[in-house]
Amino acid sequence: MKEIDYLAPSSLGEAYAALQTGKTSAFLAGGTDIIVQLREGRKQVDQLIDVKHIPELVSYKWTDDGGLEIGAAVPFAEIYGDAEIVHRLPCLIDCATLVGGIQIQSRACFGGNIGNSGPAADTIPALIALGATLTVGSADGLRDIRLEEFFTGPGQNVLGSGELIVKVNIPPQPANSGSFFHRFIPRNEMDIAVVNVGARLDLDSNGERIEGARISVGAVAPTPLYVAAAGDALVGEAPTDEAFARAADIAADAATPITDMRGSIAQRVHLTRVLTNRALNEALARSRED
Repeated sequence: MKEIDYLAPSSLGEAYAALQTGKTSAFLAGGTDIIVQLREGRKQVDQLIDVKHIPELVSYKWTDDGGLEIGAAVPFAEIYGDAEIVHRLPCLIDCATLVGGIQIQSRACFGGNIGNSGPAADTIPALIALGATLTVGSADGLRDIRLEEFFTGPGQNVLGSGELIVKVNIPPQPANSGSFFHRFIPRNEMDIAVVNVGARLDLDSNGERIEGARISVGAVAPTPLYVAAAGDALVGEAPTDEAFARAADIAADAATPITDMRGSIAQRVHLTRVLTNRALNEALARSRED
């Protein structure tokens, strides 16, 4: 492991300036992925930029319209320790409590999980189901990106030179909606999803028809998938087992997995169908909670 400069900027301006020095950079948030990548020689950088000292990145707030803005470096432990988030956005808790152990969750964050851009990342399908966007920043200003449009390949994304993730924006959720994140792992000692699924259902005021739905699947393609067709197939339908099965079939058809040490192509396609169905049923149950 070569010598690497460590920087701890205390403002976004300082971080942007560090990114303009011409040195190759990586961000240190939780460190779970980047430290391993550097140690194993899978990534080479001149400097590590610790983003945990930038106020905008380590704070979160509810917006006036009921949305939630989460700084990219807010630890998961702060998220699941907030009773209001637990009550209003339980789907976030589903995924935030799964990324590593308690010690890791005290530092790991949404920005790190998203920025690493792994196809099996556990926060991404949940956030896509919630309709999340990202605000990314550079010395030239800020821009917003829909989360499902952020990823371009395994470990790759649309961040340009000099840019970093500033915050995750979760829009206000519709009335009578519910969301759920589900994953399958081969065993507790291998904490990487074989398949994971996020789903949201928006019901009408009577709870008898589906007015909207979002379904996202991970670990079954080079990037996390937003399966718009699966959600669209549910619009106007009653929330029945038959409707959910049709949507799950569409999600499974969208999967293009590989066989690796965690699972085969056939297993992953099957799990996509099963987990999508389960996530929809759990989202339905949450939509009907008081």
